[in-house]
Amino acid sequence: MKKFLVVLLALALVLPLAACNKDTDPDPGQEDKYELALVTDIGTIDDKSFNQGAWEGLKKYAEEKNITYKYYQPAEKTTAAYLDSIDLAVKGGAKLIVCPGFLFEPAVFEAQDLYPDTKFIILDGSPNDGDWEKEGGPTYRIESNVYSVFYAEEQAGFLAGYAAVKDGYKKLGFMGGMAVPAVVRFGYGFVQGAEYAAKEMGISDIEIMYHYTGTFEASPEAKTLAAGWYEAGTEVIFACGGAVGNSVMSAAEEADKAVIGVDVDQSNESRTVITSSMKMLSISVYDGIEAFYGGTFPGGQSVTLDAKVDGIGLPMETSKFKTFTQEDYDAIYAKLVAGEIDILKDTDKTDASDITLTVTKVTFVE
Repeated sequence: MKKFLVVLLALALVLPLAACNKDTDPDPGQEDKYELALVTDIGTIDDKSFNQGAWEGLKKYAEEKNITYKYYQPAEKTTAAYLDSIDLAVKGGAKLIVCPGFLFEPAVFEAQDLYPDTKFIILDGSPNDGDWEKEGGPTYRIESNVYSVFYAEEQAGFLAGYAAVKDGYKKLGFMGGMAVPAVVRFGYGFVQGAEYAAKEMGISDIEIMYHYTGTFEASPEAKTLAAGWYEAGTEVIFACGGAVGNSVMSAAEEADKAVIGVDVDQSNESRTVITSSMKMLSISVYDGIEAFYGGTFPGGQSVTLDAKVDGIGLPMETSKFKTFTQEDYDAIYAKLVAGEIDILKDTDKTDASDITLTVTKVTFVE
């Protein structure tokens, strides 16, 4: 009897502990399977930029349809680390993996062969072997399990530059991150949008400071440069470089000046953000996943989403314009949809200084 009581007492002590350990396990769903997955690039899912936009689209679809989902964050910014995370996602049951950003190009190039039964959506990139040193550049190849999505950043940038000038700003700035094609297109479009609006309004004294920081990270140097521009008279800066935007916003807050955000609606990031030059990341990810479950996954394709399919735009509902109206926005957007405006991009000109401008002066800062 005593032995029986001792056993009961031991069980009474052990069982609550076991239940507690299960409930407080840092990853209680470790053995679960997740059908939808996202692998972040160099940021997090709450980076208020590219990762977050893609994650919101995946999360929205998964929760609406009651589908399991998870994100994976690589240990470092390398193709090997991205492949490790993709491997974890596949082993975790992922049927479709979203890879946001051009940095995933070499990883998806390999993954499409390693995991032929898994579908991939890569944003702002197309699978290639990453060998930029060989003659002719990298080898591109996209298999039927990969959907490659690009955006017409030149149109998104155009809308931002156009709206800024129409709203009364004459001294603008463009601070890009790394001079990768997407960032370059944003900048080219921004300059041309400002020029287009100035011509419409009969203004001949638009000035734009133009610079690439060479990184997507926030830095004291970026803040100092932005502060210098503001002090010299710049009224609004298009911060087009991920976390570089945080540096610009910090400088704008101290100078009581304005910022244009990028990729997603960044109005909640700072009171200084008057609008954002957006790619409709969440919508395109949501639509891609919906196509997968609907049996119409556009694998083997690379598409560029533009104004004609609402792939880019400004968040007018949260923008803080003084005079630029929804009517003004709708009118210029309709022209983009109709193809009435020819906007040069990175494949047309090798440098922003090659763009012919008649009423806009651009100062390039090394």
